[in-house]
Amino acid sequence: MGSEYSFTHDTYISPFTWRYGSQEMRVIWSDLHKWRLCRRVWVALAAAQHKAGLVTTEQLDDLRAHMEDVDLARAAEIEADIHHDLMAQLRSFAEQCPIGGAVLHLGATSADIQDNVDVLRIRDALDVLIARLAALLGDLASLIERHADHMCMGFTHIQPAEPTTVGYRLASYGQDLLEDFHELRRVRACLRGKGIKGAVGTAASYVQVLAGTGMAPDELEMYVMQELGLQAFTVATQVYPRKQDYRVLSALAGLAASLYRFAFDLRLLQSPPIGEWSEPFGAHQVGSSAMPFKRNPIQAENIDSLARYVVAQERVAWDNAAHSLLERTLDDSANRRVILPDAFLASDELLHKAHRILRGLTINTGAIARNLATYGAFAATEVLLMEIVRAGADRQAMHEQFRQHALTAWQAISAGVSNPLIDLLATDEVVLSYLPEHRVRQLLDPAAHVGDAPERAYQMAHTIRMQSVL
Repeated sequence: MGSEYSFTHDTYISPFTWRYGSQEMRVIWSDLHKWRLCRRVWVALAAAQHKAGLVTTEQLDDLRAHMEDVDLARAAEIEADIHHDLMAQLRSFAEQCPIGGAVLHLGATSADIQDNVDVLRIRDALDVLIARLAALLGDLASLIERHADHMCMGFTHIQPAEPTTVGYRLASYGQDLLEDFHELRRVRACLRGKGIKGAVGTAASYVQVLAGTGMAPDELEMYVMQELGLQAFTVATQVYPRKQDYRVLSALAGLAASLYRFAFDLRLLQSPPIGEWSEPFGAHQVGSSAMPFKRNPIQAENIDSLARYVVAQERVAWDNAAHSLLERTLDDSANRRVILPDAFLASDELLHKAHRILRGLTINTGAIARNLATYGAFAATEVLLMEIVRAGADRQAMHEQFRQHALTAWQAISAGVSNPLIDLLATDEVVLSYLPEHRVRQLLDPAAHVGDAPERAYQMAHTIRMQSVL
């Protein structure tokens, strides 16, 4: 095997070669799979030309017999001489087919083969992600239901706000991911190949090849695309519109954004001052080389790191689409070898890591209860204010009264003392002149202030189950 295909740890290899992404996704984006798909397109073209009488049965049978026999080493030798990877593979295929090799690639240009192959790989890769996302959503729905009524402190501006429930918070991630699921499926359903249209998309070469056969170029294209199970763009230049790559990468960037938010929130909630959630941590896992006590949220951090990388590829795809000048320029070719596999492998890893976190997610009920006890009463003061005004109090005067008690309570909390706000308000003579003490304490109980969050969480879990079925 040539040196181009000899990879060891003595030279650079991508982290996606082994660290990030699944083997299933790596196979889809492997060179061997790509060139086998190219042979599939070449044979589909020959089969269509057989219908037109341009290829004999014996020639077609010879080509089909060697479809899987990709010889990467031989192709590398040829490429070293001619500096064209697809032509090197074509010549290697033709060498293996003494009967049919001469009719390979008749009328075609490289993009007639490569661009249809790219879409086949994108379609297979999307299928992997969609299946993984469906599984994640199923487990997320179960977690939402389990914690739909589990009250916790809500935060706005990363400051304690009003109570919510753990399930309702999880439902917000589920809602985003369900939209990503629908978008990935929509993009997948709309995928189209270049078709078989020749050097600038006019099919002029096929008009010449098919002259006198009774078959039109669009009929030839139809036969080929049926064999591949793809629709073709009505209009293409030398390549399919690069806007399709941008739509694909945009969908992956959207998925990355949803998983990024979930992971970032987990990182906040895992910090000891809050301490409500934590990602799974192995019995022998090391959190820090310097600080043995550390339990860093490394999986969530990994998600956020790779998600940034995914969204960066979307911008490159935008440039490729916008700068696809006239009938074709080649300045997208090199980066597409990188952005497409990397974006899919990174997205694959994002889903794997997120699912692993979700299945092992620890919900710390003690920390949740502590935070509610510490901050929940502040949120309930708004309800008490409305009730006391209805009982005849001056709204502005009572607002100031409550504010003074709240400031005192914040100072106590800052000094490490339990929140005294409920006692301060429940024993305030002005407050008690309008409401009895038991009613004041009842109104300041945060358990009464989650609205319809549990019902909405259950509803979202049901929606996820109904809409994420493959």
